[in-house]
Amino acid sequence: MTKILNASREWVDARFPMTKMWDDHLAKYYAPKNFNFWYYFGSLALMMLVLQIITGIFLATNYKPDAELAFASVEYIMRDIDYGWLIRYLHSTGASFFFIAVYLHMFRALLYGSYRKPRELIWLIGMFIYVCLMAESFLGYLLPWGQMSYWGAQVILSLFGAIPYIGEDLAIWVRGDFVIADATLNRFFIYHVVAVPIILLGLAVVHIIALHEVGSNNPDGIEIKKNKDPATGIPIDGIPFHPYYSVKDIVGIAVFLIIFSAVVFYAPELGGYFLEYNNFIPADPMKTPEHIAPLWYFTPFYAILRAIPDKLGGVIAMGGAIGILFLLPWLDRSPVKSIRYKGPIFKVALFLFVIAFSGLCYLGMLAPTDIRTLFAQIFTAIYFGFFILMPIYSKLDKTKPVPERLT
Repeated sequence: MTKILNASREWVDARFPMTKMWDDHLAKYYAPKNFNFWYYFGSLALMMLVLQIITGIFLATNYKPDAELAFASVEYIMRDIDYGWLIRYLHSTGASFFFIAVYLHMFRALLYGSYRKPRELIWLIGMFIYVCLMAESFLGYLLPWGQMSYWGAQVILSLFGAIPYIGEDLAIWVRGDFVIADATLNRFFIYHVVAVPIILLGLAVVHIIALHEVGSNNPDGIEIKKNKDPATGIPIDGIPFHPYYSVKDIVGIAVFLIIFSAVVFYAPELGGYFLEYNNFIPADPMKTPEHIAPLWYFTPFYAILRAIPDKLGGVIAMGGAIGILFLLPWLDRSPVKSIRYKGPIFKVALFLFVIAFSGLCYLGMLAPTDIRTLFAQIFTAIYFGFFILMPIYSKLDKTKPVPERLT
């Protein structure tokens, strides 16, 4: 049996680089030996991507992308298909947990400077993944054809109309009609199920390849490739990803799935944060919900949009809040990467940024009032100030000496 398996492996290797890929990306890929808790979330995000694709395929087999049948088909999945309720909740709750993993993965990059040279391209690819993920979630948001799905999409798509000259034509092109209707639902279904997932998968593969080309960052921000064993050429402070980190990731995945399962089985709506009450009511173009708000992972940018009195200015600010993230590798001028060796200015700035982002997330869920709008404007100023002022305070900040080897 061993001879047969070895012969089969050699036959495949002669025609496809299976063993080489295993070695390059797992068995002989040397990662820093000081990974901590924050390094779980890249693997968790990849796991959630796979889960969303698998559950999405099962949902698509019974979903009807028709304005007259869409809501009923979702109810059919929930009530009549064996374990359909479970697949639907795995998918809807999975979207929120996907964003939780992605946001914590991005925060880790901010902590340890994973966007700095030579990883600028990895950060840019990751940001394209983030934008595609937002598009994928928004496209899927309309598909249940509930009240909040319909009116949330109505609010977001109306923003295209604020673009000068081409706005109205662009909005009609996106909707496929003068209003959100059957044509919109059909094209959103196709984009959500086919087009965007293909792009997401491609970007995820490119992201991993780019990461393994330059090597992983670590909490010290030290390049382990600079310290190699002269005899073997292996980084002194590196260990093989498999079995060490593959086993470590399995432990993280197990804990993550316990929390995820608890939410899916006991609180899939999570008090309206994951699934809103109004989305269990069929879409009615003649009846607007009292308060329209997107799902929580969009609310920071929705709060920025509402904080600006002018509609076009709000759209520009919302787009700028995402676009400025792409410039992060060139905004940070600190001589060190990791927060462990950065000074108090950066630490205070990052703390204020987290407070501002969390505050915007919360305010975006609430109906606007004068005091809430004022706080949203303050948090918006802090959000943009963190990035715009970074070239100045990152240079002025006092840093600690970085050790030669990993601590």
